Amino acid sequence: MPADLSGTWNLLSSDKFEGYMLALGIDFATRKIAKLLKPQKVIEQDGDSFTIHTYSSLRNYLVKFKVGEEFEEDNKGLDNRKCKLGYLGE
Repeated sequence: MPADLSGTWNLLSSDKFEGYMLALGIDFATRKIAKLLKPQKVIEQDGDSFTIHTYSSLRNYLVKFKVGEEFEEDNKGLDNRKCKLGYLGE
């Protein structure tokens, strides 16, 4: 079982974030806005299951997953990508 990460987390800084977004192909306006945000994450963990709420002045976002299981994350309204995340094996 992973360490318990439950709690409220506040972003303090995001060094080189704009370069990361540029590499993902995120448009200019979205990069400029996202760079200014200081989102808060509220993590709820129940064993291997996670629920992560992200709150910002631009958009609120929710993702749920279980460690070791593949899941799809839809970034609609953020950068409009769909990503498959999760366990890749050894």
